[in-house]
Order: sequence, then structure tokens, then C-alpha cells
Amino acid sequence: MNNKKLILIGLLFAVILAVFLSPFASSFPDGLEKVAENKDFLHFSEGKEILKGLMPDYAVSIIKNEKISTALAGFIGVIFTFLATYGLIKLLKKN
Repeated sequence: MNNKKLILIGLLFAVILAVFLSPFASSFPDGLEKVAENKDFLHFSEGKEILKGLMPDYAVSIIKNEKISTALAGFIGVIFTFLATYGLIKLLKKN
């Protein structure tokens, strides 16, 4: 099996996982957010983001259905990560 085929199979597998499993992810806060809640300093960061996330809370804001929105965010995340990695590899191979 050549490298391109293996990469495409891996990408397809990642997309399938992201699309079909991400809607079942825990709705509880992640570790950092949970610690901030427990130590009562989460409110200090509200509305003071330096960078606004592309998909806050792993959702696409224009999609109202939460499961579809999360699945789409997973798909976009996988594709974006793949393209960024692919571009970086191409850039580094030139040197």
C-alpha cells in the first residue's frame, strides 16, 4: 500500500470518528475549566478572551441542532488539522 492511500485511509478514519463520535462527547467542562470553577476564578476570564475561537464549545454556531453542530465541528477540525499538517510537511520538505 502506498503512502497516499494510507494517508487517505487514515484521514477517512479520523473523519468518521470525529463525525460519529463527537456528538457523544461529555458535556462536562474540561479539566482546566473545572479547576477554574472549583477554585472560583472562572468568572475572571469571562468575556476577556484574547483570541476568539473558531468554534467555541466545539460547535458551529449557525447550526441549531447540537449533535449535528458538534459533528460538523469535528469534521471541520479534522480537515483543518490535516490541511495544516500537510502544508507544514510540504513546507519543511522544500528545505
